[in-house]
Amino acid sequence: MSWQLDVNPIACAGHGVCAELFPEWIELDDWGYPIVDRGDIPDELLPHARRAEAACPKLALALRREAAAVAARNGSSRR
Repeated sequence: MSWQLDVNPIACAGHGVCAELFPEWIELDDWGYPIVDRGDIPDELLPHARRAEAACPKLALALRREAAAVAARNGSSRR
């Protein structure tokens, strides 16, 4: 299954905790707000992503399954 990390820019306050916990996937811009890699998170990095999501003081990070991967796994497709 494929996982991606989303950031809610409105909820984010730029604390930078996520980038400290998951630097492989998140870097900070000049103002301290996260820039998140849009690719699929490899399985070996998923625990780090979960830790960053859980530690966000504003709950601005969200892990989600990639819809295409879920549909392919279930044998269904959208038309």
